[in-house]
Amino acid sequence: MALRAVLLDFNGVIINDEPLHQQLIQDLLLEENLRPSLDDYNQACLGRTDRACIADLWHRQGRVVTEAQLSKLLERKAARYVQALNRLPHLPLYSGLDDVIYQIRAAQLKLAVVSGARRCEIETVLALAGVTDHVALIVSGDDVPQAGSKPAPDSYLLAIQRLNEQNVDLALQPTECLAVEDSFSGIEAAKRAGVPVLGVAHAYPYHMIHRRADWVVDHLYEIDLDWLKAYYSPDLACPAATAGYDEGKSFSA
Repeated sequence: MALRAVLLDFNGVIINDEPLHQQLIQDLLLEENLRPSLDDYNQACLGRTDRACIADLWHRQGRVVTEAQLSKLLERKAARYVQALNRLPHLPLYSGLDDVIYQIRAAQLKLAVVSGARRCEIETVLALAGVTDHVALIVSGDDVPQAGSKPAPDSYLLAIQRLNEQNVDLALQPTECLAVEDSFSGIEAAKRAGVPVLGVAHAYPYHMIHRRADWVVDHLYEIDLDWLKAYYSPDLACPAATAGYDEGKSFSA
């Protein structure tokens, strides 16, 4: 077994856009005469698709949303997201993204983005960041049903399936992948798919991510794939779920 693919989450790993998403969802709620709640947002939206997020928020306030209404809300939010990004003087990418992509390319690993975000949002950011050509595959929130949103494993399993379809001789297995996640839902989704997880403490404190992911760093720029590849060996069992590493690249208890 070897490390052969890296599967990056998008919101909270590639781009620091959670405040923007929160504002856009709040605007939709207010326009529909519903009350925004930070607790509801954190529980219903972090790490999940916009479809699952909006449906859950509406349900929590006793509002039934039809599929047609949900589609219109999703399109309204996606259009505003792209407009907002294009108005920003600087794209709020996390520091270290270029280095992580360089490490992936140098090691000749497959790179996929596996996210609950809309495809148009992901493609816009990747294009603005100038990294589109380095991403072999995108699995977005548009590609899975509402019930398949993280923490369900559907998006990760679909990413592995599609990478294998793109490369007929790849025969990629979940244990040969590395998921990079920042949310509890995302970590659970990857682990349920059988994919080892490196957590980044962008959205939650280090110690909370440490309890869930196989490894953890405070920041994206601390990722060292050479260090991690040592644990992808046929002579080693799958890494313990409580393992982590710090800036010194050593396991922490």
